[in-house]
Amino acid sequence: MNEIGKPVIGLEVHVELKTKSKMFCGCPADHFAKKPNTQTCPVCLGLPGALPVPNQQAIEWCVMLGKALNCETLLFSKFDRKNYFYPDLPKGYQISQYDQPFCQKGWIEVNGKKIGITRVHMEEDTGKLIHEGGSTLVDFNRSGVPLVEIVTDPDFDNAKDVKAYLQKLQQIVRYLEISDGDLEKGQMRLEPNISITGTKKPYKVEVKNINSFSFVDKAINYELKRQQEIIEKGETPVQETRGWEETAGITKTQRIKEEAQDYRYFPEPDIPPIRWTNEQLRKIESQIPELPDAKLIRFKKEYQLMEYDAEILTRDTLMANYFEETVKVGVKENISPKQIANYIINRKVNITEVLPAKVIGNILQTKNIVQIDEKELSKVIEEILKSNEKAVSDFRKGKENAIMFLVGQVMRQFKQKVDASVIKASLLAKLEKWQTK
Repeated sequence: MNEIGKPVIGLEVHVELKTKSKMFCGCPADHFAKKPNTQTCPVCLGLPGALPVPNQQAIEWCVMLGKALNCETLLFSKFDRKNYFYPDLPKGYQISQYDQPFCQKGWIEVNGKKIGITRVHMEEDTGKLIHEGGSTLVDFNRSGVPLVEIVTDPDFDNAKDVKAYLQKLQQIVRYLEISDGDLEKGQMRLEPNISITGTKKPYKVEVKNINSFSFVDKAINYELKRQQEIIEKGETPVQETRGWEETAGITKTQRIKEEAQDYRYFPEPDIPPIRWTNEQLRKIESQIPELPDAKLIRFKKEYQLMEYDAEILTRDTLMANYFEETVKVGVKENISPKQIANYIINRKVNITEVLPAKVIGNILQTKNIVQIDEKELSKVIEEILKSNEKAVSDFRKGKENAIMFLVGQVMRQFKQKVDASVIKASLLAKLEKWQTK
């Protein structure tokens, strides 16, 4: 039996930008659920003689994302033709970037690990194939939509870190407001490249058709198991592109994977090279808002919040802005940021309907409820969980009423009237950590 090596995983992520028009023409870029082939023109249909004109907004957003991922921006970049033949590619080639992308050599921190970003480059999206009955139809509404590709170094060795990276990347593009990153709408597409070291010759398997973070986790773990079984037989897995079949929970062969030379890259002759000045790049960088990691650190320091609360409040900019607006209102009533954070999180406030002033009013009404010292509460919860193993086991098995039993046990330890919702939230946070022990 062959010794199994270490998993090596890299990622290619495509993000659709939400510009008003497409990458190289004036057609609307918002293609989702539109009547097929109603948002096209000679350029995005690849008709003879039609010339592409680059979308400046899309290019600047690509550079902005690159800078948010700590990349260096090349002062000289160009577009290239990536040649391949497929029904959803009307020109027979895709305008992309090859050896001189807009951004390269970046990094992002995930679960305490530094993940390298190989490149962030700009390209155009393809059309969409629709399979109906025994026929395959093509909708070119998506053809030419601005697409940013983010390629990582092969720095992952497990599905958990991959999932965390993808969630953070989605959070960043939403903070930048350059894409909604909706996986179900195809605005963010995930393609892991998976291999295991120690084989007779190097290989990698790319997996496509993944449209959720949970499926990424399942697809990677399935593929690692499949490849391990092949290696144990003394064989090397085939270098190929496979598709994730979510109903069966397996990957299936789509095609033998191409190498770079198979695409016959060459500079796009209809688009001049892009040259940047340092002043232009500084202007783009100045438009980058406070990003999630920085906001998380600031919330913890400025508002004295626990990591758990700060993480929830900074998941998206709407929630973070709502919290800070409520804090401003609360200052006049001597309501602390901690109280506000607890109320918003534990009561699951609908931030689109409930005004910050209403939140403060509700908190004032419940002021007779004693605030619990966090360290004391944590200690009590630890003791309750240790002495109620059956209830903990029931909760893990999906019995929701077990959590309320535990809440009651904790509340009994306090003589004063305490907020049950605060205790429940703290219990859930503690149980989550217990489950990972």
